[in-house]
Amino acid sequence: MLRPILRLGDSVLAQPARPVAAITPEIETLVDDMIETMYAAPGIGLAASQVGQSLQIFVLDLSLGKDPQALTVMINPAFVERDGMQLEEEGCLSLPGFTSTVARPKRVVVKGLNRQGDEQTIEGTGLLARALQHEMDHLNGCLFVDRLRGISRDLILRKIRKLTKAGKW
Repeated sequence: MLRPILRLGDSVLAQPARPVAAITPEIETLVDDMIETMYAAPGIGLAASQVGQSLQIFVLDLSLGKDPQALTVMINPAFVERDGMQLEEEGCLSLPGFTSTVARPKRVVVKGLNRQGDEQTIEGTGLLARALQHEMDHLNGCLFVDRLRGISRDLILRKIRKLTKAGKW
């Protein structure tokens, strides 16, 4: 089932997510819905908080559904390592139509549970590292715009305020 994606301004997006206590049928349904919603958006990642569930879950697929092996489901993830730095353009399904250059680690290692509850570790560089960090930020109540400073941040927030006043956000 497609779920609505929350936008900047919704309080759920600004809250740290709670750990998942057990992988129940409700969690399995949420994961399925998140995958369907991510592909329909279309996007390469989606955190549970973006669909209104303050839980430590994200789904990720850099192939946009073209490679079934590329789909990652991560439950209760934690960073093991982060190093280096990359600067690239980034967007977010919760800020549709907005992008900006964001500093992210060049390499990350994340561990957590897969959808069966088995521990998994993912090492990513480049776009995968960026996407993992982006989704981890969501689980900590942080959007990419929160990582911006100065004029880049101000321009995006000003445009969103105008859209909100006009009833278009």
